[in-house]
Amino acid sequence: MKIKQGIKHWAAKQSLTAPVVGEMVADRLVDLHTGVFLDWADEERQEERRQRLEAFFDATMDTYVAALEKGYPEAEAREITHAQANFDFYNHGWTEMMEFPVEEVETHYDRYADFFETHGITIDDPLGEFAPKSGLPHAPSTPEKLDDPDHPHAIGGFADDVYVETDDGEVVIGGGEEPDAVDVEQAPGVDSDAVTDAEIEF
Repeated sequence: MKIKQGIKHWAAKQSLTAPVVGEMVADRLVDLHTGVFLDWADEERQEERRQRLEAFFDATMDTYVAALEKGYPEAEAREITHAQANFDFYNHGWTEMMEFPVEEVETHYDRYADFFETHGITIDDPLGEFAPKSGLPHAPSTPEKLDDPDHPHAIGGFADDVYVETDDGEVVIGGGEEPDAVDVEQAPGVDSDAVTDAEIEF
């Protein structure tokens, strides 16, 4: 998958693995991700998907931290959570929200199979043990879209590794080195005036 990585992502990583501030950052990241993906959905489908997306992304914050604790680099830990979301989009036929083409779903799973299998994650069950005990809110599927997938936001050809675009526009495999000093104030949710939805990109 091709993702972006900049100072705000590093600040979010530092914050999510810290007490107190981690909760604020997680809440903001859930809001950001929900907003972006709802914008990608057909307008008439947005509100019926909102609660599921909020609960889903909240669960992936735990996945992200677990992947970091297992030693995955920041870019790979974040890609794992995006793969989870795309599995759920695929299962629901929400192809317009997918970040990679439907034919790359299994390839993305296979790359992180060790992590996924350890945590009970499958394509059919994208959250595995990270799923909330009460389950996820229901949202209607659009399976007919899988017959002729339209995924305008999907970027194909990056299924063999994680490709990262840095702040200076360079694309590197695996992501960059974490800066020596990271200001957690730059993380979403720490300072309400520090970031807008447009200022942090996937």
